[in-house]
Amino acid sequence: MEPNLSKPASNILAATETDKPYKRQSPWKTAWKKLLRDKAAVTGLIMLSIILLITYLAPILPLENPEEVDLMNRLKPIGTEGHLLGTDDLGRDIFSRLVWGGRVSITVGFIAVFIALFFGAILGLIAGYFQKFFDTVIMRFIDILMAFPYVLLAIAIIAALGPGLMNTMIAISIVGIPYYARIVRSSALMFRNMEFVLAERALGAGHFHIIFHHILPNCLPPIIVAASLDVGWMILAASGMSFLGLGAQPPMAEWGVMLSEGQKFLRVAPHVSLLPGFAIFLVVLAVNLVGDGLRDALDPKSK
Repeated sequence: MEPNLSKPASNILAATETDKPYKRQSPWKTAWKKLLRDKAAVTGLIMLSIILLITYLAPILPLENPEEVDLMNRLKPIGTEGHLLGTDDLGRDIFSRLVWGGRVSITVGFIAVFIALFFGAILGLIAGYFQKFFDTVIMRFIDILMAFPYVLLAIAIIAALGPGLMNTMIAISIVGIPYYARIVRSSALMFRNMEFVLAERALGAGHFHIIFHHILPNCLPPIIVAASLDVGWMILAASGMSFLGLGAQPPMAEWGVMLSEGQKFLRVAPHVSLLPGFAIFLVVLAVNLVGDGLRDALDPKSK
């Protein structure tokens, strides 16, 4: 008599479910879930989103001309009819200038970070992967840049190029290159001798393929964290250069320019300087909160 090999339907279903392959969750999706559980990071993300939305919708918002002079309504206080946040020494609407100025300051900060990250990552990858001659030359150049205080180096570059918003962006980008070059170099040194890279070399993969398909993707988490934390510093640096008269020039609406113009009226109308200063504070705070959250979310050791 043959044994009965049939199984109940419930057992078959249970066996089928347990035999299903385990679906591994994407590390980026996991990091995003961790970020959303961080209340401070979510607060910063909401603040930054609102500020970006308002500033970049400036052309379609019902705002006054930020450069229109009205000497009859100069230095009006906050809450003045028709001028929500008052006016400056030339009668220009402060709210309108804050919104349009935010477009300039924030854009400069993000573009400067992108330029510094791009060139710093390339130099770091070359130095860390090829080592020897390339590492020596590139890192000695980076050491020379880091020997100077960041602010003084930026001022020296602007002095050589001439004052202006574009030259300020170039200067603070150059100052930021060593930061990213060192981060990427250290990551490249760690990954270049790992098993998956050695296996690619054994299979005949070229240097370009290994660098941009295997080493660079593994360098992304520290790069993203560094960039998110650096945006606030870049915005602050660009506004500081404009405050010193080296960046954006009047009558352009820019937060650093507004700070510089309003400092003469601190006793009479403190809001002229305090409002752009508070705007810079909010943006830098929001960016840093998001950066701290990203650092924790992308850290493989964090739970």
